[in-house]
Amino acid sequence: MHGVVRVILFINPMKKHALELGEEIRARLDSYGIETNAIKLKEKTKPEINGHYDVAFSLGGDGTVLSAARYMSPLGVPVFPVNLGTFGFIAGIQAAEWQEVFDLYRAGKVQVSRRLMLEIWVERKGTEILRGCCLNEVVISSFGIAKIINLSVSLAEGRKKSVPNEIKYILGSYRSDGLIISTPTGSTAHSLAAGGPIMDPELEALILNPICPFALPSRPMVLPADETVIIDVEKKQKSGVILTIDGQVSEKLASDDRIFLKKAPYHCFLIASGRNGFYDTLAKKFVWAGGRK
Repeated sequence: MHGVVRVILFINPMKKHALELGEEIRARLDSYGIETNAIKLKEKTKPEINGHYDVAFSLGGDGTVLSAARYMSPLGVPVFPVNLGTFGFIAGIQAAEWQEVFDLYRAGKVQVSRRLMLEIWVERKGTEILRGCCLNEVVISSFGIAKIINLSVSLAEGRKKSVPNEIKYILGSYRSDGLIISTPTGSTAHSLAAGGPIMDPELEALILNPICPFALPSRPMVLPADETVIIDVEKKQKSGVILTIDGQVSEKLASDDRIFLKKAPYHCFLIASGRNGFYDTLAKKFVWAGGRK
């Protein structure tokens, strides 16, 4: 049994019927005696999360799930992802079935998927300028007229940041349009479009995937999640460099900036979006193994 007393709704107002569905859910939860607060997600505006919640509803597409995960996973709050988008790889609950699935969840009869989250922080001249987390991926890419950028990549043990003797492996310098560092959940997003592998979403690993690499041998790598990936922006770039988190949060980078990426000390818990749904979605969307069109 899952006791649910307080719920928060993350609503994407740009999605058709999201606001109406939010009102329907609020009315139904009110009849259950469950307190409900709603947040309309707005671009570049961080919502205020006050108090403890037992469940976070996501009303939108996969992008809405990513936002809800970044805000609620560090607090240990599971996400109830209702799909109002098109693809729905992460958002596995259809709008017409939300009440049935929610009742089953409260009764302890619905699978909850445990997903790796990635922590990110950026240092500039020894000072931290950005810290965040993601469910899908971090992309370090070029912007401007020139496209190729130079990034050095290494692996280190532990969580300390700038001690040279903690470097465990030097993977080398990548000349490319950028790098994607993806979680297993994000393996079917930008990384897949750039030629990366599809990973079971509940694995504990990372994908390092160069975007249009200049050198032919540069290929995607699967790395252990327990080691820290360190990426240095090399000097004398001909293009600007930008870091993007889950396609939603961005920060311009400078030469000598150092980016650290590591498995977060918490996970994202997705309700009714487990491995069975993932593989079924693969069969349907990609028409694999005789899957339905």
